[in-house]
Amino acid sequence: MLDIKDINVYYGAIHAIKGISLTVNEGEIVTLIGANGAGKSTTLRTISGLLKPKTGSIEFLGKNIAGMPAHQIVKEGISQVPEGRRIFAEMTVMENLELGAFTRDDKSEIDEDMQMVFKRFPRLDERREQLAGTLSGGEQQMLAMGRALMSRPKLLLLDEPSMGLAPLLIKEIFSIIQDINKTGTTVLLVEQNANMALSIANRAYVLETGRITISGDAQKLAASEDIRKAYLGG
Repeated sequence: MLDIKDINVYYGAIHAIKGISLTVNEGEIVTLIGANGAGKSTTLRTISGLLKPKTGSIEFLGKNIAGMPAHQIVKEGISQVPEGRRIFAEMTVMENLELGAFTRDDKSEIDEDMQMVFKRFPRLDERREQLAGTLSGGEQQMLAMGRALMSRPKLLLLDEPSMGLAPLLIKEIFSIIQDINKTGTTVLLVEQNANMALSIANRAYVLETGRITISGDAQKLAASEDIRKAYLGG
């Protein structure tokens, strides 16, 4: 579904992503783990068109999307839940969700998807007229995920969905991610909570200073002594 080959990404003179290649197959949950500053968020931002790779290719469903404008990539079927949620604080929950569907014009199906989001996130349904900035951290994360789902993505990019959340809420968010995946959406997950990420993923890539150093089956990586010492606190 997603095939990244040898991309290099720079911030000015800083070489942030150094020739990484990775694949995400339809129906999978794939996770990118690594320390702060390893290049995980940069990778997602490059896939979603917010950054452009200097070299390399990013193919999605057989089409090279590297360098394509971000709004066009949303139309192609990729949606990102950004780090820090980035909801529109001065707008209502409903308005945030409506913005998620800005590339669509199939009104009756947008209404159906809105009901699906409210079914998946009942707390958002209770707060649909509330300003998004007044929601709790967990509710804002749910809103950011709901907003991304309103574009009806084939591939959902999640950037640090557990950041700043209490342990019980983290479990709930990860359960929702699994549910979204089971209903047919492929997921690429960037997450500092490597234990949780590896527990739900099919496959994983480990990023270190802009390079992929290890990749493989998520359960095998979770059991690896080296990975446990470096990322799992074991």
